[in-house]
Amino acid sequence: MDPNGRSAWISTAGFGILTVNSGLAIYRSRGDAGAVVFVLGSYAALLLLFHCLSAFERAPPGSAARERLKRTVWALSTFVTAMFAWKVAALMPPPVAAVVWGLAVATSIGGFLAFFVYT
Repeated sequence: MDPNGRSAWISTAGFGILTVNSGLAIYRSRGDAGAVVFVLGSYAALLLLFHCLSAFERAPPGSAARERLKRTVWALSTFVTAMFAWKVAALMPPPVAAVVWGLAVATSIGGFLAFFVYT
């Protein structure tokens, strides 16, 4: 059990699945350096995001560390959103790509408002 009373095995299994899936994606993308960089970058960003979220939850309310982590979590989540929007929009016709980018921007703005304006 983790400090919040949840089973730690669920988190471990999730990270295991993410790692295996990323490894398989890299294996299937061998020879395509751009795809490998995308998979490695998104994997690293997600690991860092989950680490920062965990540290944010443990930080005392109102502390400088919590505020710094809040900015980091928002920046990382915006980065991951932009990475996936870029990858998905490249496969779509222009009108749909515009919708994908619009949703990514709306998500980032919503995260900013939730983290910094309404808390």
